[in-house]
Amino acid sequence: MTSNIDEFKRLADAEEYFLFFNLPYDQKFVNVNRLHILKKFSQYIREIDHNSPNLSEEERLHEYSLALQKAYEVFLESTPQEQKLFKVFNEKPKNVVRLTEINSD
Repeated sequence: MTSNIDEFKRLADAEEYFLFFNLPYDQKFVNVNRLHILKKFSQYIREIDHNSPNLSEEERLHEYSLALQKAYEVFLESTPQEQKLFKVFNEKPKNVVRLTEINSD
């Protein structure tokens, strides 16, 4: 049986996406980076949908599969702090002076 968009839309967990696309993954890595991977994946999906609205269902699912693999690999090579996907990583802490902000006169 061939996978389709309706099945894809019913997926919720990171592991379900990897299984759906038959992509290998490290469970321990996914456990630590789950939200970041899914957030990056959703950004890639929006880009695909926006930039390529006329893809066939098969082409769209193929692009989504590549996007999930890419999202996973981003966090193999980078950290959530470097990617700054969530608001908490973009906010400057209050009542904190960083060493880089101190000048010597």
